[in-house]
Amino acid sequence: MEKFHNKLKRFKAQILRKPQRKANHLSCQFETEKKWLCLQYHSDNQIKKPDELENEMQEPLSPINEKLLDQISGSLIGLALGDALGAHVEFRPHEYLLANPVKDLEGGGTWGLKKGQFTDDTSMALCLAISLVTRHGFVPYDQLVRYKWWFECGYMSSTGQCFDIGAATSQSLKEFVYRQTMFAKRHRIPLARVDYLSDHNLLENFQVHCSTPVVAGNGALMRLAPVPLFFYKHPKQAIEFSGYSGQITHGDKKAYDACRYYGALIYATLNGFNKKQLLDKNFYKKHKSWFDDKPLCEEIKRIAEGSYQKKGGYKDGIRGK
Repeated sequence: MEKFHNKLKRFKAQILRKPQRKANHLSCQFETEKKWLCLQYHSDNQIKKPDELENEMQEPLSPINEKLLDQISGSLIGLALGDALGAHVEFRPHEYLLANPVKDLEGGGTWGLKKGQFTDDTSMALCLAISLVTRHGFVPYDQLVRYKWWFECGYMSSTGQCFDIGAATSQSLKEFVYRQTMFAKRHRIPLARVDYLSDHNLLENFQVHCSTPVVAGNGALMRLAPVPLFFYKHPKQAIEFSGYSGQITHGDKKAYDACRYYGALIYATLNGFNKKQLLDKNFYKKHKSWFDDKPLCEEIKRIAEGSYQKKGGYKDGIRGK
């Protein structure tokens, strides 16, 4: 089975590398000057992992706001660290966590990870961040492409392979691959080029909502931080695109609104709000204009108004699900 898996992996790698050698299709000419953010392989067709790309990175050409850079870097590094910190106790029951509190980075756990390796949470967040940077904006089609690369090839995975993918995300990405195939056939686009779609009209016409209205889950929430960080000057875009970024794989309105509310908190943090302001039970009410006249659904609204703020925590009924 392992030999078969390795052969399949090499085969996929060869397919995805072919576009670099083929003539561009007129509708699929997207490429980025930041080559280290592309899908890259070693000479043995093993995918390059995030920690192997550091030496390829280049310093920005223009001056940077150091304080802002520190905040954004801290957010993303904190996301990855928090993910890696909890990776070895993922899926463990509450009783286990009480008996074995997390105190430091450790290896092992469900996925047998090495100390410091992160899970799907960070991999998908990196895919989203890279899409925003390379496309210079919010392009959900490209986000799905990079999630697909992670799913099929281990792009941006700490191990070089996709693992710990949720059922909702998996199903949505399979649907995306199917839609890509049909789309390429309909528009006579070589399948090897369809990931690099650049034609604005075709991007607009592709149906990126690959989920159904009843699919929720935390898979949309865990990855969205790059969106409000990218749109830190624009609250309405930061919040709406936070929701949209989740909706393409998790179609339930609760998932959409949870992402919008979380995006609002990140936007506010980056713009100087303190902890007291963020936890204010009237936070949503005071900043309703950010949500562009789209009210939160009742379940998320109750959370925004502090339903989780119980002194007893877990004993008082606070649960992850």
